[in-house]
Amino acid sequence: MNWYAIFAIYVLFWVISAFLVLPFGLRTPDETGEALLKGQADSAPSNFRPGRVMLRATLLSAVLFGLYYANYVQGWVTIDNIPGLHPPR
Repeated sequence: MNWYAIFAIYVLFWVISAFLVLPFGLRTPDETGEALLKGQADSAPSNFRPGRVMLRATLLSAVLFGLYYANYVQGWVTIDNIPGLHPPR
């Protein structure tokens, strides 16, 4: 696997991880006791921290990519191991 493929796959894992960790730890103004601003949605988060989301996404994507790469090198799970997905011969 070349470096471009490694980078592209890691970026995909990072984006997916960012969407997975995005809702964790957010609170609405009702939960924090803050007053709503004019035009603010009731469900808008009042304590959004993008740096924390990026850190969590980086950690999760590193773990997931590590598992993916270890499987790529070691061949733990292949198409032949999945029932019904045998490639045509």
